[in-house]
Amino acid sequence: MERNTRQRVAILGAIEAAGRPLSPTELHGMARSEAPALGLATVYRTIKSLLQEHRIREVSLPGEPARYEVAHLGHHHHFKCTLCDRVFDIAECTTDWNALAPAGFTVEAHDVTLFGRCSDCLHDSSAASPTHSPLHEH
Repeated sequence: MERNTRQRVAILGAIEAAGRPLSPTELHGMARSEAPALGLATVYRTIKSLLQEHRIREVSLPGEPARYEVAHLGHHHHFKCTLCDRVFDIAECTTDWNALAPAGFTVEAHDVTLFGRCSDCLHDSSAASPTHSPLHEH
C-alpha cells in the first residue's frame, strides 16, 4: 500500500508541477522521476481514481487522446503546439461570445483551442533555419 501511495503522490505531484495538461505518457515520464518503478497501467488507474475524486479534470481536444490537469483552475482555454504536441493553458477569456453568435442565439458554453508553435519550438525552428545558421553567415 505504501508503494501505491508514493506512486499516487508522484502522479498528482507531476500534474500539479507541470502547470499544463499532460497526456498519460507525459505524466508517466514525469512521475517516474519520483517513483522509478511506476508502470503505465498504474498511471491510468490513478488517473481514473483522481478523476472520480474531482482532483483532476480531463482536457479534450478534437481528434486527440485525453490530457489531464488539476481540477481547481476554473474556466480557461488551451494552446496546442503543432510541432511538439504539448498543450498549454491560456488564462484569459475576454471575448464576448454572444456578440459572435448569430442574431437571436444565446451562447451557453464555449471551448476554444488555439494551435500554433510554442516559444520553445519557435526558437528551435528559427535557430535551425538556413538564414540564421552560422554555416551560412559571411
